[in-house]
Amino acid sequence: QVQLVESGGGLVQAGGSLRLSCAASGSIFSISRMGWYRQAPGKQREWVAVISSGGSTNYADSVKGRFTISRDSAKNTVYLQMNSLKPEDTAVYYCNVVGNRAYWGQGTQVTVSS
Repeated sequence: QVQLVESGGGLVQAGGSLRLSCAASGSIFSISRMGWYRQAPGKQREWVAVISSGGSTNYADSVKGRFTISRDSAKNTVYLQMNSLKPEDTAVYYCNVVGNRAYWGQGTQVTVSS
């Protein structure tokens, strides 16, 4: 059974920073990419960032230059360093791991106050 455990969310003032972590455990084979999505109240889930097995990264325009995604392949863990946070970054953040199939974390709340 595969499990993704997220941590690191919380409440922060605008301009602050948070670091999210997502650790994958269980039988995940051939992880190709790991990433983060977010869903704000009343909005659809949107893609935030992705990192490939080779370390290539890509970001949504809205977070480019402020967020950094990284991974520890040995630990099957993906991170999202979020700097210069804005109130519009407020959302539930979900990690996504793609191996033999796609897996989702349970979500972690990030709230940015103005």
